[in-house]
This record gives sequence, structure tokens and C-alpha cells, in this order.
Amino acid sequence: MINDLPIRKIIHVDMDAFYASVAQMDHPDLKGKPIAVGGGGNRGVVSAASYEARKFGVKSAMSGRLAIKLCPDLIFVKTDFERYREISNRIRKIFLEYTDLVEPLSLDEAYLDVTENKIGLPSASLIAQEIRQRIFNEVGLTASAGISINKFIAKVASDYNKPNGQKTVNPEDVLSFLEDLDIRKFYGVGKVTAEKMYLKGIFTGKDLKSKSLGYLEDNFGKSGSHYYHVVRGIHTSEVKPNRIRKSLAAERTFSKNLSSEIFMLEKLEQISEEVAKRLRKNNISGKTITLKIKYSDFSLQTRSKTLPYFISDKSIILETAKDLLYQNKLNNSVRLLGIALSNLNTEQPKTSKSLQADNLEINVQLKFSF
Repeated sequence: MINDLPIRKIIHVDMDAFYASVAQMDHPDLKGKPIAVGGGGNRGVVSAASYEARKFGVKSAMSGRLAIKLCPDLIFVKTDFERYREISNRIRKIFLEYTDLVEPLSLDEAYLDVTENKIGLPSASLIAQEIRQRIFNEVGLTASAGISINKFIAKVASDYNKPNGQKTVNPEDVLSFLEDLDIRKFYGVGKVTAEKMYLKGIFTGKDLKSKSLGYLEDNFGKSGSHYYHVVRGIHTSEVKPNRIRKSLAAERTFSKNLSSEIFMLEKLEQISEEVAKRLRKNNISGKTITLKIKYSDFSLQTRSKTLPYFISDKSIILETAKDLLYQNKLNNSVRLLGIALSNLNTEQPKTSKSLQADNLEINVQLKFSF
């Protein structure tokens, strides 16, 4: 048992099928119908799907062709990021009426630390309920929420009663909640990792907890330490209102596959211009340029180069991307190109804080009003 871990009141708010829900809100004739945001046809990719479409197996990152095969009545709508940002900003203003400690993860989800909040309400569960009701009343969309002692558990809990629900994991229930949890529900455990865990007899949090720190590090590398701690309720990351951007990117998917580098130069110039525009808008620069190449068989390749100085100029980005393109022969015809800039001047030096974690557990005797 340890008593010095911070016990906070964290809410994770996650909008329900955000892009699709915005489309249905703006176009009432689409309500109750299976819709997909993104492109249909042979080249399109689903960005988001309504719950009506999800019942047929349609999900994000799926090809439009497969989505139509699964759901013949599927309706495709175009993405509208300006509208999504507008709605997201309205929702964020609601968050900020309760706490200044708001950490957006994307346009449709955020962490809130309400340990000390602006309305003086001691119950994080009631705050989450009130926020969700206000989003529905003032914006017209539903949201789900998870409430617990840290970001990891709140994130897992927000997916528990979706859509339009919430789940509170009280301090005294943390360990049993995590032990009973299917390993696939652990935030950060993807399909490949889950399958690897299954082969090693790890199906639940309890199975994961039975493995030593050394065993998990040997089998899962740096992630092993993370798994060891979170299954014991240990996750000390604070809610950070100003998240540090680590990269900035732009990419293009082509209507027809490109088979020659020569045909890609015009596309790279357009992408470089977009990256430079975003850098100027955010007043940032970076040192590492990465070229992303997705081939017609959907295999992915990245090529990177780090410069000795920070850059944000389109011409330098373009010339470096060209060098990376010609660095090696293409494996196949190309369906997508992207350019990313990382190693940004926004990044801060990292500080390390080690935990003596041989037998760490949350002190479940700590009572908290959730």
C-alpha cells in the first residue's frame, strides 16, 4: 500500500459518434439512418460512422467499398472540419465554466480535473452529469463520460456505457474494476497487443496483474512498465490544459494511384504549402521532416531526415521531402503521400520520475466523494 499517490477527480468526456452526430443534427432527414462521414466508392475511406451504421459493422478507417458491402443503405456525407471545430469550441466553453484544467485530446474528447472546481460541487459524478445535460440542451448532441481517480481509468470508464451514459469508478472500486476488465478494454492495448497477450494467457486485468514487472518488460518492451502500473490503478499524469504539440502534418489521398516520382512532385508541393501554412498559423517550427508513403496495397512506409536547425519555410520542407522521395525506389504505385514536421520548438525537456513499483497498490481506504 502507498499513500502518496495523488487522488484526483478526473472526468473524461467523449462525444458520441461526433462527426456523424453533427451531420445528423445539421440535416434532420439523416437522423435514425446509417451514415458514414468520409468518401464512398472505391477510393474513399470512412472517417466516422453513426451508431445506426455501426450495427452493420461499419467503422472508421474502413474502405468505402467495404462499408457499402456491409450496409447497402449507407449514406455518405462529406467531412466539415470547420463545423466540427465550431461545435467543439462551444463544448469547450461549457467545460471551462467548471474548471480551467481542461485537456483536449481531439475535437470530440477531453479530460477535466474537477478536484477543485468553479462551482464548488464536491461530486465529480454530478458535475459530469450536469455537463452532459448542458451539452445536450445547448448544443444538441449527446456525450458519454468516465469519472475516476486518474486519466487512465476515466478514459476506460467513458466507453463503458456509451452512447449517452456515464460510469464512475470510485477509489475503493478501482482495483476490482481493473481486475475484472477485459484486456481489450484497456486504453492503449490494440488488436495486435491483445492477441499477443491472449497467447500468453492474459485475458483480463487480473491475469495482467499476476505478471511481474520484469516479465511484462521482457515481453512488451517499454509498454510493459505502463501495463504493470495502470492495472494497479497507478497513473500519475496530470490534466494539462496546454498540451504540447509534438508534430504537425498534412497528407493527400489520390483519386488514381501514382506510379512515378515525377507525378508526385506537384502533390508534394501542395502538401508542403499546407504544412507551412499550418506552421505559420501556429507560430511553430521543427527539425525533423517525415515523408509518409501509402502504397496501393495499403502498406505504409516512412522516411525521415533531421536538420540541424528549426525550419518552417515551404521551400526547405519541399526540397527535403523530394530528397526523401528519391532516397529509395518505390515499392509499388502510391495512393497517399504525407509530410510531417516533428522535433518542434514547442517541446519541453522531459523530467523523469521513477516509482518504486515492486508491490504498489492504491490505498483503497482513501474515501472520496465521487
